Amino acid sequence: MSTLLISVCPGPPACAAVHTYLFVDGLDVVARSDSRMAGLDPRGLLRPGGPLYPADMPSTVAVASQEQPEPGPDRVTIQVRLRSETVIWSALMYPGHDGRAIEEVRFRLDQYLGEVERAYTALKDPL
Repeated sequence: MSTLLISVCPGPPACAAVHTYLFVDGLDVVARSDSRMAGLDPRGLLRPGGPLYPADMPSTVAVASQEQPEPGPDRVTIQVRLRSETVIWSALMYPGHDGRAIEEVRFRLDQYLGEVERAYTALKDPL
């Protein structure tokens, strides 16, 4: 099982916009998938019942969009689904710690939902 950690960039002056970092087992999924991309606004990704919340039917979720060299239509997407007490992200393609491609990760449902809810609650607190 993998571990999810979510972080949020507060936007100006640190960055041009507010965006989400998704770390799986300590690796930044977005940056490792495509360095031109930046995570989407956390208010959309993390909201209760939002796109990162798993369901029995797989859903395709855009988690990042192109920022470099300038904003564009390209996206990083993942498939999110729930199987019993396991959340599965698939359709991934980023290098792991050993350099081999990671195509799928699995999270314990309680850890996953706890982290999404923690990160969303933190948005309400001053950054």
